[in-house]
Amino acid sequence: MVTLGCPKNRVDSEIMLGSLLEAGWDLSREPEQADVIVINTCGFIEDAKEESIQAILEAAQLKEKGRAKKLVVAGCLSQRYPEELARELPEVDHFLGSGAPVEILRVLEEDAPRQLYPDPDFIQSAATPRRNSLPSYTAYLKIAEGCDNRCAFCIIPALRGKQRSRPIDDIVREAEHLVAEGAREINLVAQDLTAYGHDLPGRPRLHELLHALGQVEGLRWIRLHYAYPRHFPDALIEAIRDIPTVVKYLDMPLQHASDRLLRAMRRGGTSRSLRELLARLRAEIPGIVLRTSLIVGLPGETEEDFEILCDFVREQRFDHLGVFRYSREEGTAAAEMDEQVPDEVKWERWERLMQLQAELRKEQQQAYVGRELEVLVEGPHEETEHLLVGRHAGQAPEIDGQVILNDLSDEDVAPGDLVRVRIDEAYEYDLVGAVVGVVSKAPRRVPERIPLPIFSR
Repeated sequence: MVTLGCPKNRVDSEIMLGSLLEAGWDLSREPEQADVIVINTCGFIEDAKEESIQAILEAAQLKEKGRAKKLVVAGCLSQRYPEELARELPEVDHFLGSGAPVEILRVLEEDAPRQLYPDPDFIQSAATPRRNSLPSYTAYLKIAEGCDNRCAFCIIPALRGKQRSRPIDDIVREAEHLVAEGAREINLVAQDLTAYGHDLPGRPRLHELLHALGQVEGLRWIRLHYAYPRHFPDALIEAIRDIPTVVKYLDMPLQHASDRLLRAMRRGGTSRSLRELLARLRAEIPGIVLRTSLIVGLPGETEEDFEILCDFVREQRFDHLGVFRYSREEGTAAAEMDEQVPDEVKWERWERLMQLQAELRKEQQQAYVGRELEVLVEGPHEETEHLLVGRHAGQAPEIDGQVILNDLSDEDVAPGDLVRVRIDEAYEYDLVGAVVGVVSKAPRRVPERIPLPIFSR
């Protein structure tokens, strides 16, 4: 199984993985020895589509040369282009839509049609089989599926449907299960995290969910991803501030700072409202780490709009920043807009904004030197087994850099442990430090992550 795209797609892969393992399938570490290859695709923007197609073609070659009997393509690309993919990729045996992760067994073990696109309103529950593909001390937990926003540049509502939130008690049961398997950190994900609950009876809100998760014994870090800036009541800010296990970290995609572009994007906010929200967060939650995502090159973006965005980044000094070049996607309102920005201009603005963030980042990173931070140990450094790496609470898995542990001070440290680290050096993304004490040992030794699940039976 090859998973592409966002953490939400990873959870879908983990559902397929859990279903297969529960049914008696085994993992093959050698792709050439697999009986089945599953590609869970992303179809969000052009780069993601190209990556997905390349992965499918590589898997088709493995099928031709190896023992694989079936090639299955699942996920958003399959949902978005069902007829085109079926016509152009005869090597693929089955296509599954984005709402079909639980149908993987039907595809492999029954006489299923080549294309299977069941109800796109599927939402998992705590009873849905799932196998965490990250090291067991950390996991993603999807609290809702789909999106009710209609941002001009985004195709996700067409692929994932309207928002469907999971009940609080169901989410808590899954969190308890993940903790029982060794999770110390849970990363909450959804297409629009802060809209959680508006579609449920009684309209529970995200802050109520956080208070319930804060009672889960053994859970040390709760992290929030994909928070939409329109849904931020005081009660949510207070929950992030006051619940000890909710880390003071927020991933909140803002997309732009020009009022003209925000209107064109249909984001429902203004530059002023964004600044006011950021000021509230920083005033109420001292030391909060903020990550955001921005888009350059939306149709009609002028040099003046771009400079407004750069000034906003200089002013706000985000701890972590992702920048995307606008991708013209059919089926979105922005694709029909006039004044499409040339690709060379998008690239040039992307490079300028990334360079600006890199310069700001150096100063921010240096502020960590001399401080002691609580760090979750992840395992050996990818380049040498003589160093361990981990993350502090302001670093999300896979996207925000690491803390390199170059001095263990004779401590018996293992993946999943929480340790105190004195930061001695800082670089653009990573920090380097020495372990000065153990905060909490992992409840058990955690197994290796699944590097590339390929199924065999």
